[in-house]
This record gives sequence, structure tokens and C-alpha cells, in this order.
Amino acid sequence: MEIIIGKTAGFCYGVEKAVEGAKLELNKANKKIYCLGEIVHNKEVVKDLQNRGIKFIEKPDEIPENTCKVIIRAHGIPKQTYEECAKRNIEITDFTCPNVLKIHDIAEKYKEKGYYIILVGAKNHPENIGTISFCGKNMSVIEQVEDTYKAIEELKNSKKENCLVIAQTTYHLGKFKKIEEILKKEFEDKINLEIKNTICMATELRQKETEKIAKEVNKMIIIGGKNSSNTKKLYEIASQNCKEAISIETKEDLTKQDILGYAKIGIMAGASTPKESIEDVVKMIEESDTYEEKEEKKQ
Repeated sequence: MEIIIGKTAGFCYGVEKAVEGAKLELNKANKKIYCLGEIVHNKEVVKDLQNRGIKFIEKPDEIPENTCKVIIRAHGIPKQTYEECAKRNIEITDFTCPNVLKIHDIAEKYKEKGYYIILVGAKNHPENIGTISFCGKNMSVIEQVEDTYKAIEELKNSKKENCLVIAQTTYHLGKFKKIEEILKKEFEDKINLEIKNTICMATELRQKETEKIAKEVNKMIIIGGKNSSNTKKLYEIASQNCKEAISIETKEDLTKQDILGYAKIGIMAGASTPKESIEDVVKMIEESDTYEEKEEKKQ
């Protein structure tokens, strides 16, 4: 059996910065440390940090005033939450991914210039809840390609002559390109349409490598949190290019039936998946392969 592990599998820069930063804060803290939302979308990572002493909460009003430090998750938070923390004199350490912060800056800049803003991504994803707060009232969200036509009508009704298009950092690159084509075709020479592909480079590389590996193997295994947007995109891409593709969170989700009998297995992991989770899956596959060889020799 041959195992192909994606070179881009596992923690991206933004996730590693947040997770390692949180550990450093714990080491030097003289206060209780809270984190607004899951620091990243991976239950193993969250559990580890909980065991180390971080308390995860969902709302700022759960924070005791002046008695703790608050960590901002990698996905970022809404503008209003920053303002609320400032009013209550709550000390924060911001581990929002730099790529997400860049999108916030772009959105706020173009809102001030009077642009209509279209955000391509999942409306209820934590990253986009934050981004939306920087876009102002004149905006639309496109989750799927078919939603583009509704956004077009909303933009027309706004009477705005300038429009900015941005994307969630982990959005599906292929879908973004399709949405871009539809918008350009609809508004060619009619309005000033500025399209900024804000999908991060790490996401693009990971999606492209997933497609490449999936085309080469008999079985594709995607490792990552069930609530991880980028992991879901990887599974979608893997399924489109490999007949046998599965998505798991940890090795516990994997059975021998999932891996026995396959000559070539590909592995890719989401941006919030720790290397230990990947190593555990690889070890399980290798042990199963050894078992299979022994059984064949007995026969």
C-alpha cells in the first residue's frame, strides 16, 4: 500500500499563530484567560487548550470585568465586540488571522468610500459574521453560485454605481471564479466592479493539491473538524475527483474497512488539524497494511 500525504496538510500560518500564541499567553498569565468562540475549528485543539486552562465563551457579557485577559480567535470577531471590550476595559490579545484582518480593513475602507459590498462565503460562519460588521448596511452575501442572482438584484436596487466583491478566506476557489464570471457578465461597463480574491494562498494551494492527489489515488481521506469550513471544501473537492473519499475528525472515525484493500491512499487535512491527528491516521493505516500482509501470507 502507498500513502500520499499532502504537503500542505495541517495547520496554516494563521491557525499556528493563534494556537501557539494562546499557549504562550497561558505560560505568562497572572489572570484567568478566556477565548471568544473556539480558537480554531478543531475539537482536539480546543480540548487541549481547555485542559491547559483556557475558558471558551461565546459572548463578551460572560467575561468578568477587569479580572481576566481575553483571546480573540483566529476567525476574528465583529467590530461591535471590539468596542464592547474597550468600553468595559477588558484586556484583549488578538489572534485573528492576518488575512482576515486584511479583509476587515478592505471592507471598512470601501464602505467609507460608499461602495456596495458583496461578500462571498457562508453567512453564519464566524469569520464572516466578523467581516459583515465592517461592511455596513449596503451589502449582500453570496453563499452558493446560485445566490449570485439575488445579490445582483439587491445591488441594482441599491442604485450604487460602485461595488466591491470580497471572499471568505477559505471559500471554494472554483465557485468564486464562477461567481466572478456571472458578475462581470452582468455588470460589464454598467458599474464600477472591483473584485478582490481574498481567498488566502494557503487555501488555494491546499485545494489544488487535494484535487491533484485525489485524481491519483484509490481512496482519499480528509482529516479535520466537522465544523471546519475549509475541511468541508477539501472533502467536496476530494469527492469530485475520487470515487472513494471520506471525511474524518480523528483516527477514531476510521475503520479497517475504510482502508483495507486499497493500493494507494491519499491524505489531506484541514487548516486547523494538528499534525498529531495526521500522524495517528497514518500510523493506523500502516498498521492495518502490515496486518493485511500477514493475513495474506497465512493463506
